[in-house]
Amino acid sequence: MDRISDWSHEAVLVAEPVSASSVRDFIRLHLVEHDLRYLEEDIRLVASELATNAMVHARTPFTVTLSASGGTVLLAVRDDSTSVPVKAVPQAMDMSGRGLLLVEQLSREWGTNTDGDGSKSVWASFATRTGPAPEST
Repeated sequence: MDRISDWSHEAVLVAEPVSASSVRDFIRLHLVEHDLRYLEEDIRLVASELATNAMVHARTPFTVTLSASGGTVLLAVRDDSTSVPVKAVPQAMDMSGRGLLLVEQLSREWGTNTDGDGSKSVWASFATRTGPAPEST
């Protein structure tokens, strides 16, 4: 049986550098609230990457949604751009271009959705632990 129940939280942020920190705080708050601290590091890093992409490329306010259902935590970042992110193949000395590689490595799966109103969402999913919580030693 899954240890989590269905829930969802959402925040709308502006396309300014301070929003990356706000996204990480938002993730921490809600993962702790739902006893999912063990996912915090990976989801905070992925959220920071997706929020940074929204700020740099879309340059519009963006919405971060963190939800859980059926043993999966879903993170989505929605912005007002239809431009779909493309995973780069950075060279060793490149200063950027590794964000989606990190998203791919840290999440169970990720992808994009576009809708008819000129927006897109980039999402990543993470498996939760099932069964009883491991005992601390």
